[in-house]
Amino acid sequence: MRWALNRLALAITSMVALAFLVPLAVATRQIAYDRAVSDARQQATSLVTVLGVDADPTLLTNAVASTTAGSESRLAVHLPGVAAIGVSHTSDAQIAVAAEDRRSALAPVTGGLVYLQPTVLTDGRTVVVEVFVPDTELTRGVWAAWFVLGGLAIVLVAGSTLFADRLGSRLVRATRELAGSARKLGGGELGTRVTPDGPTELRDAANAFNTMADDLKSLLDRERELAADLSHRLRTPLTALRLDAEAMPPGPIGERMRQACDLLDEELEAIIKGARLGVAARGREQTDLVEVLADRLAFWSVLAEDQERPWEVVGGDEPVMVPVPRSELIGVVDAMLGNVFSHTPERVAFRVSVSPAGLLVDDAGPGIADPAKSVQRGVSGAGSTGLGLDIVRRAAEMVGGEMVIARSPLGGARVGIYLQAPARPRRARRTVS
Repeated sequence: MRWALNRLALAITSMVALAFLVPLAVATRQIAYDRAVSDARQQATSLVTVLGVDADPTLLTNAVASTTAGSESRLAVHLPGVAAIGVSHTSDAQIAVAAEDRRSALAPVTGGLVYLQPTVLTDGRTVVVEVFVPDTELTRGVWAAWFVLGGLAIVLVAGSTLFADRLGSRLVRATRELAGSARKLGGGELGTRVTPDGPTELRDAANAFNTMADDLKSLLDRERELAADLSHRLRTPLTALRLDAEAMPPGPIGERMRQACDLLDEELEAIIKGARLGVAARGREQTDLVEVLADRLAFWSVLAEDQERPWEVVGGDEPVMVPVPRSELIGVVDAMLGNVFSHTPERVAFRVSVSPAGLLVDDAGPGIADPAKSVQRGVSGAGSTGLGLDIVRRAAEMVGGEMVIARSPLGGARVGIYLQAPARPRRARRTVS
């Protein structure tokens, strides 16, 4: 945009400068021409005055030498039957034509032109006064004037282009700031605001952007508060379920029920606290993936034991911090582990691998026939809504990583999330011999 404005200003100013410079250049040359001819006319008129007094050749010789043109050998007097007094630069034929017409005339000659002024003496003879005007006199001062006009045009064009560049710089800076703020807002930095700057339209756009960001933050905060309220309402049926679990006789089933109630109560508490943190605080939240995985495996291991599923965990020796709120990371882990229990038969083994590179869940089940379709909401094709893997995909996009769905080394499906998108191998260029 800035370069386009500079080119536009350069083109417009150049056309305006040319529109004025060309006529001025022509007028300057014409003025120099008219000045030289006028000076020759004055020189000739002074000689005509002398001829009106006395046409003696000796007197005329002194008169010619006393003039500026005569001293520069540019003036001559042509008397009938007498050789030219002074230095002549024209032909006898041109002198004869001027004497016959008895009118002043300009005649081109080598190196310039001559001004011929005929006059009639008292005795009836026609005398022609010749003044030679060289080309240097016809163009005297023209090149200097053109140089000044050209310099002025360059200054005007450069100044207008510089002014357009400064104006475009301000416009581009305001536009880039607005675009950068939009990208930050889209990346989850909901506290991003724009300082209105630039033309009126951009200031209006910046104010509209700030209003939109405020409304979006308020909307998300209300949604989080609603989620917290809904989670809080679940405590009532959970309390009833806990009472029923406490009333069960001692044994493995009752113990698993009471443990499941405790875990569910902890998760509800985490969801309520996380939802009420607000959007801005949640955007800065860091969660330990290893800790969340350990908590969720404590829950899913009960069901794995009940279904006689062998399982193992690889890695997890050091914390893996992820820029995702705890409640959302819990949803990601549950979606990946729940996928094993929902789509594989009982007694099918699974393995969980966690490291700074990401989290992978492998199983020995039948696998996923259509990985692309499995992440589409409502059309997973496996008797589910497809929301679980879509949660995993959105979390991968949030951290700038990538979700993976592939064949597992155990023979079934591999579902995982890379915290950073793996580098793609470059294709070798094919050379043609």
